[in-house]
Amino acid sequence: MDKPPNTKHCGYLYALGQKVWKRWKRRYFVLVQVSQYTFAMCSYREKKSEPQELMQLEGYTVDYTDPQPGLTGGRAFFNAVKEGDTVVFASDDDQDRNIWVQAMCRATGQSYKPVAPTLAQKHNFKDSERTQKLGMDEFIAADPCKCMHTALFQVLQKQTLQHRMNDSFSCLGWFSPGQVFVLDEYCARYGVRGCHRHLCYLKELTEYAENSAVIDPTLLHYSFAFCASHVHGNRPDGIGTVTTEEKEQFEDIKSRLLSLLENQIVHFRYCFPFGRPEGALKATLSLLERVLMKDISTPVLPDDMKKVIRKCLEKAALINYSRLTEYAKIEDTMNQAAPAKKLEDVMRLGELCIEVLQQNEEHHSEAFAWWPEIMAEHAEIFWSLYAVDMDASLEAQPQDSWDSFPLFQLLNNYLRNDTLLCNGKFHKHLQDYFIPLVIRYIDLMESSIAQSIHRGFEQETWQPVNNGSTTSEDLFWKLDALQMFVCDLHWPEPEFAQHLEQRLKLMASDMVEASVKRTRIAFDAKMQKANKSTDYRISPSVCTMFNVLMDAKKQCTKLCVLDAGQEFGKQWQQYHSKTDDLIEEAFKEMISLLVSKFVAVLEGVLAKLSRYDEGTLFSSILSFTVKAAAKYVDVPNPGMDLADTYITFVRQNQDILRDKQWYTSSMKAICVWLTDRLDLQLHMYQLKTLIRIVKKSYRDFRLQSVLEGTLNNKTYETVYNRLTVEEATVSVTNGSDLQGISMRDSDEEEG
Repeated sequence: MDKPPNTKHCGYLYALGQKVWKRWKRRYFVLVQVSQYTFAMCSYREKKSEPQELMQLEGYTVDYTDPQPGLTGGRAFFNAVKEGDTVVFASDDDQDRNIWVQAMCRATGQSYKPVAPTLAQKHNFKDSERTQKLGMDEFIAADPCKCMHTALFQVLQKQTLQHRMNDSFSCLGWFSPGQVFVLDEYCARYGVRGCHRHLCYLKELTEYAENSAVIDPTLLHYSFAFCASHVHGNRPDGIGTVTTEEKEQFEDIKSRLLSLLENQIVHFRYCFPFGRPEGALKATLSLLERVLMKDISTPVLPDDMKKVIRKCLEKAALINYSRLTEYAKIEDTMNQAAPAKKLEDVMRLGELCIEVLQQNEEHHSEAFAWWPEIMAEHAEIFWSLYAVDMDASLEAQPQDSWDSFPLFQLLNNYLRNDTLLCNGKFHKHLQDYFIPLVIRYIDLMESSIAQSIHRGFEQETWQPVNNGSTTSEDLFWKLDALQMFVCDLHWPEPEFAQHLEQRLKLMASDMVEASVKRTRIAFDAKMQKANKSTDYRISPSVCTMFNVLMDAKKQCTKLCVLDAGQEFGKQWQQYHSKTDDLIEEAFKEMISLLVSKFVAVLEGVLAKLSRYDEGTLFSSILSFTVKAAAKYVDVPNPGMDLADTYITFVRQNQDILRDKQWYTSSMKAICVWLTDRLDLQLHMYQLKTLIRIVKKSYRDFRLQSVLEGTLNNKTYETVYNRLTVEEATVSVTNGSDLQGISMRDSDEEEG
């Protein structure tokens, strides 16, 4: 046949395995590379292109071995071993064996490199084989009745267990089925007592466990229960005998086993890491309860079992914390390090402590489920040891240092979520230490914020920043940050947590009131400096002041209102309502002041029109001057200039302030001015100017969504009727001197 593709080596070999090649015979083998990392040993028959049997080499370890007795054929032996499987190969000479071993080693990728046996080792094997054969013949020829089978069985069982424990995989002390068969056959054939057998077995297992070998506690439980049934004389089958020597040996093993189990429970994190082997800790506790029983039928009292567990876990807390500090290397730095370094180390140690307790909860809590209060005591002892290092680190911190708050948050976030540790001894100790720090921090922050308000508003330029000014934005950010800081503490005691929240809300209300009052004062000063001419425009600084009030009202609902779930009295409601009322009142007063400023501008315009009152000397002079000059040049109409200037003033300020109070006050001022001149006929310029002002104001405020009811109030109707009458009078007396300006069709006029 042709060689398969990717052939690495081929030739004849003898082979014997447990799963493949189960008969020792000579076959033709080919080592084939199946993929990049997968190789297979394939056996072929003559004139066949498909392999008869194959074995993937993944996970196998190849090594040289000595000749196997009973296998004829082949001179140089080697094997491939995997957990639960062994395949023996043999070639006709050493050179061919070396080639096969090297090729298979490359295929398995094993780290162990086999070494070929020397000539001296081959001679030693032949000599030992001859010696073993002679010794076995002597043993076979011996008279069984003259042998001490009790002692011989103890040696046999010890050697068998030693061989079993030296296997490449963990057996946890259990014999293989073949070994159990041999031992059972020996006991049955030579009359070895079952109690003696299990006592020896229990003794050997205990010694291995004391030397840190992993032994299945279920196996110990089974052997101990078997021996106890003999010693206490209450076998289920009613047949149970025990010798004095066995009874003494049982008591000795029982005391050793009790010490072993207590030691394993004390070191439960290290004897059963991450809960492995699965269920071993639970089985160990069950075995401990069995060992504490006085006889096989009388159960141990729950208090006695609890007492032993409590004692073990108290020691476990000390051992766990000691090893943790050694791992974190805390002891070296706590005495000489700087305060910041000490705090950093304690933070890291706290994180490790939390991780340890979380691992205990995840992997070991199920085994201790019958004693949750003892596990809580274990955790409290563990934290009390940590508290010593924590207190030493915190005492070394400088006064008014707030770097320790992250430590409180770290520990409190873990403790408050644990039902057994929440408000426990360590948790109370932690709160008692940090309560003065929290109060001191809030006091200093309150003083700092108050000073920043005072200095900030004194130097405020009222330039717009986000939703307000520089000072207001800084104030609300600080108040929000302080409240978030206290909220993130998640203080576990409800009364103190409610006290902190109420205090911060009251402080925020006071600070908001202070900022509103300072803004109101700055607005008054700004209005006093403003002129009363039609050149006046609302400045950005005035807009910023209004924005500060609006932002204060918005922030007040967030910073000054308690949670809906909390109970609070009428006094707090009244206090909060007072803050809201203050903001609303300040806002209305500022609007009124601004409207008064606009009305003052209108009154200035009306004052200029008063110069044209009928019967005044100034009116006659102006009328004569205008008529005389009109004969020679085009004289601009003073009434229209004045009206247009005022209308421009209104429109530009309406982009910022859109308030019906402005319209109402303006109409009222015009109405009062006209009422004062009820007995006088309006001058032509007065009439034209007022008609234009009234018509444009009406139209502009309607475009600003002022309601019809407000626009057509009684004041407007009075003004409208008076101007209509004056217009009709002028039309009758002077003809068309109004130049198309009329109170009619005001909605159709453009501009």
